[in-house]
Amino acid sequence: VQLQASGGGLVQPGGSLRLSCAASGRILSINDMGWYRQAPGNERELVAAITSDGITNHADSVKGRFTISRDNAKNTVYLEMNSLKPEDAAVYYCNARGVKTRAYYTGRVSVNDYWGQGTLVTVSS
Repeated sequence: VQLQASGGGLVQPGGSLRLSCAASGRILSINDMGWYRQAPGNERELVAAITSDGITNHADSVKGRFTISRDNAKNTVYLEMNSLKPEDAAVYYCNARGVKTRAYYTGRVSVNDYWGQGTLVTVSS
């Protein structure tokens, strides 16, 4: 299973970006998907998460500005980021939890968690 994140870049304060993260592989289902971020010198923190049923959770620092969504048919999670602030600058990582896959030859079903490679968001004038 691979998670490919995209959409990061340089944006001015007050601007917007949309991050995408697509999971690929022999995926049967994914429970939760989410976005984390890590700024230099800081620990990785949860930004937002969404269940397979569409229940969302956003960090207080981004409520009202960021919106997480997902397309289950595409195994893709999105993060719409508006009114960006300099303190939002970080490497953003997508995460998929409870990923159920079936092995090609054995048919064995496994459940694991996966991380994407990260995409850099820079907020600066």
